[in-house]
Amino acid sequence: MVQAIQRQWPTTRITWIMGKVEASLLGDLPGIETLVFDKKQGWRAYRNIWQQLRGRQFDALLHVQAALRASILSLGIKAQYKLGFDRQRANDAQWLFTNVKVPSPAAPHVVDGLMAFAAALGVEDVTPRWDVPIAPADVAWAEKVLGGKPTLLIVPGSSKPYKNWTAAGYTAVADHALQTGLQVVLCGSPTPMEQVLAAQVVQACQGAVLNLAGKTSLKQMLALIQQAQLLLAPDSGPVHMATLVGTPVIALYAHHNPARVGPYFSQDNAVSIYQTLAEAEHAKPLDNLPWRTRVKDQAAMELISTGMVIQAFDRVWERLQGQAA
Repeated sequence: MVQAIQRQWPTTRITWIMGKVEASLLGDLPGIETLVFDKKQGWRAYRNIWQQLRGRQFDALLHVQAALRASILSLGIKAQYKLGFDRQRANDAQWLFTNVKVPSPAAPHVVDGLMAFAAALGVEDVTPRWDVPIAPADVAWAEKVLGGKPTLLIVPGSSKPYKNWTAAGYTAVADHALQTGLQVVLCGSPTPMEQVLAAQVVQACQGAVLNLAGKTSLKQMLALIQQAQLLLAPDSGPVHMATLVGTPVIALYAHHNPARVGPYFSQDNAVSIYQTLAEAEHAKPLDNLPWRTRVKDQAAMELISTGMVIQAFDRVWERLQGQAA
């Protein structure tokens, strides 16, 4: 959305308020002023942003985070127009904090909902395209690590435990990929949960697997994803990082609708049992459920079978080999 605005109006001054982690990935986007909101600071985080913006008046505030925290933050930002989601997509009473309601698009995906903000401003080309810089040093590091070999990169963990698939499942897919001739590399954040999950997979694999979980920056992870042939991950940030750099991804879904939050260009590759579980849990067809409906069963991801994921891997890998031939 931001880069679509830049393409149409290159001289537009854009300030983007984002979280600390997100800033480590997107804080160096060309032509963007980045302000970091560190939610761990509590009320100090709000004051810091408001002080930095004191005396400044914006033409438009794009309120694209439908959460109460973001709405409170918006109170200290002066803008003539405050664009927010319409009642279909707004959450946490966001509509009370905006004066322009952006119509929801026909497509359910979050990306399409964000591009609707650009369209509301008058941007004509709202085709989603991404251009995220990666430092040459990070590219060179990733090239050295992967050694030019065809690679399946697995990021097994998510920040939310209920979104994680099983160590046994990842191990089976990793062993299958090794037999196919790919090298397998694990990556992830330094959180104890992700470290344990990655270690369990490495220990159980029959072949050698490189474990880089907790050993990369987000930019280094992005460089690895860019150079890998395929990414396997649950519903998590790396799924969308793959979209940024055009890498095919097999993403695993049980709790959220992949048509809404799946990898934008790899939705056909998703392994999902969401619709079946959501319809059973709420006793309604998916089309009659609210846009944000989530499956609440904490063990839902365990219902994704190893066979389903291996079948998806074989299908995607065969297609990629055909494209390379």
